Amino acid sequence: MKGTSQALSKTKHLLITTATQCESLLRSYAATLSLTKTKQLHAHTITSGLLSSSNSAHLCSNLAKMYVLWGFVPHARRMFDEMPDRSSFFYNTMMRMYIQNGVPYEALCVFVEMLSSRQCWPDNFTYPIVIKACADLSLLSIGVVVHGKTLKAGLDLDTFVQNSLLSMYMNCGEKEEARRVFDTMWERSVVSWNTMINGYLRNGCAKEAMMVFSWMMEEGMEPDCATMVSVLPACGYLKDLVSGRRVHALVEDKGLGKKIVARNALVDMYAKCGSMDEARLVVDKMGERDVITWTTMINGYILNGDARSALALCQLMHFDGVRPNSVSIASLLSACGSLCYFEYGRCFHGWAIRQKLESDVMVETALIDMYAKCKKIYLSFRVFAKTTKKRTVPWNAILSGCIHNGLAREGIEFFKQMLMDTVQPNDATLNSLLPAYSILADLQQATNIHCYLVRSGFLASIEVATGLIDIYSKCGSLESAYKVFSGVPEKGKDIVLWSVIIASYGVHGHGEIAISLFNQMIQSGVKPNEVTFTSVLHACSHAGLVDNGLNLFKFMLENHKMSPCPDHYTCLVDLLGRADRLDEAYDLIRTMPFKPNCAVWGALLGACVIHENVELGEVAAKWLFELEPENTGNYILMAKIYAAVGRWKDAENVRHMMNEIGLRKKVAHSLVEVRNV
Repeated sequence: MKGTSQALSKTKHLLITTATQCESLLRSYAATLSLTKTKQLHAHTITSGLLSSSNSAHLCSNLAKMYVLWGFVPHARRMFDEMPDRSSFFYNTMMRMYIQNGVPYEALCVFVEMLSSRQCWPDNFTYPIVIKACADLSLLSIGVVVHGKTLKAGLDLDTFVQNSLLSMYMNCGEKEEARRVFDTMWERSVVSWNTMINGYLRNGCAKEAMMVFSWMMEEGMEPDCATMVSVLPACGYLKDLVSGRRVHALVEDKGLGKKIVARNALVDMYAKCGSMDEARLVVDKMGERDVITWTTMINGYILNGDARSALALCQLMHFDGVRPNSVSIASLLSACGSLCYFEYGRCFHGWAIRQKLESDVMVETALIDMYAKCKKIYLSFRVFAKTTKKRTVPWNAILSGCIHNGLAREGIEFFKQMLMDTVQPNDATLNSLLPAYSILADLQQATNIHCYLVRSGFLASIEVATGLIDIYSKCGSLESAYKVFSGVPEKGKDIVLWSVIIASYGVHGHGEIAISLFNQMIQSGVKPNEVTFTSVLHACSHAGLVDNGLNLFKFMLENHKMSPCPDHYTCLVDLLGRADRLDEAYDLIRTMPFKPNCAVWGALLGACVIHENVELGEVAAKWLFELEPENTGNYILMAKIYAAVGRWKDAENVRHMMNEIGLRKKVAHSLVEVRNV
């Protein structure tokens, strides 16, 4: 009996010693990040019986910690399940592991297990993890319940917990709830302020983000790099260059520009504010530039209409030793498309193939768009044929490409195929597609797409409703156009919608109705822009409402302090010319604050044809022959004026001028569509 007792004692001592050695080895493997050796040691503990001994709890927990460290989820879970006694620390560790590996739902399941076990209770480290899981899954209702549990646990003064609640509410779009939590916080850290600033920005409230930042500065809270990275995009979003420069000065003063992420945010802010020179200065002073730096600059130049400078950066980027990624390539392809640089675009296509980036959805979409803009739609079709056709974005690009190349019917067929392939369209899809129906001007087709928009719920989008109004206008169905317009809530009617309905009535000669709609728009509080005034002035011109048109022009100058653009003067010249007030029209042209373009002179020439005014017709024609020498219409109109007054020799001379230049009038054609034949 005594021998047996001694043997058991020796065995127990041996197991403890071996367990201690294993834990020492585990610490060593953790330091060297050796997963293979950890798994071998785990196997040894099983075969040697160490894990089944009464002293295995600590070893088991250490093994679980190692697997968590590696993110080896199945093994960590198995070790966790085998642990007889689980502390809140291990519950928290498991939940954190699931969050870090992108499976927040499993983290919530562990939290439920924790509550059900009644072995331990959530603490101030548990709730931030659980709240983050709710935020990642946008489970607001569960998040609110967890919020209630934090209050019950007396954690309403814990800054860490409160910060996680701020993030959760902002992530779920509940700005008011986040602000309520923020206002009741006993102590606010820099993370609290940053979360509010970034949250407002992500929810499209850049002004509120700037207000919180100003409040933060007034409170004397010291900003950090994350503050700058949050507030600079708000300045860019608002195009508030003055505030952006102040933040830049603060970055320099506080020494917060050492991290490349802050410098990149400065570059992005200046680019969005339209100050590319200042953006370039920031880049030139950077000791280190990464792919985000160069891509931001490329996108900045494209955004500000300087695609050539964007392409020039590609070479500098190469010299800097930075390799473009899929975003960079997509941006450079966009620049090629806007400039119609087909050969450059093909080079970038080849580079994308060599770098195995051609199957990236951003690159695919950019290639389709670039080839379409370069009038090589057959290459767009070829690229599109190689896509998976399961994502919406490439479909949107090919639809837009068809419309850009005047292939309205092909665009509609692509849309039908998209629906047959069960690819879900979005608002951008419809915005790309609807111009096809405007081009066809087929009322039956317009009715068909209208029915689809109602059934699918897309008609609730203001952009889609605007496109449908334009379609009905092109089809000549003003009654249907107005029904769609009336169906939009008053608060939802923006300036684009008003401009389109005004233009619709104007182009069909209903000038008085167009003016009435314009007045309704003013009364509703919507401020007209340049396009709106162009639409209503054009309506007055077509309907011969001279006094109304002149009064509207005066209203634009005096009440809205708006500088007239060439389109406004074109409408006025056409308005006066149609009313046989040609001298007034010519005087208006001579007093314009900028050089008249071909549209202005064309309006005068057209009026001279109507009223057979040779003298002013010759003046207008002289300028038009110089500004657009290849436009056959101008020569034909001038010849028509000469013929109308019996100056046949002059009419013949104009015809000879056309022949000498090699111009030929395009043959006109009409289209009649017959159904069910």
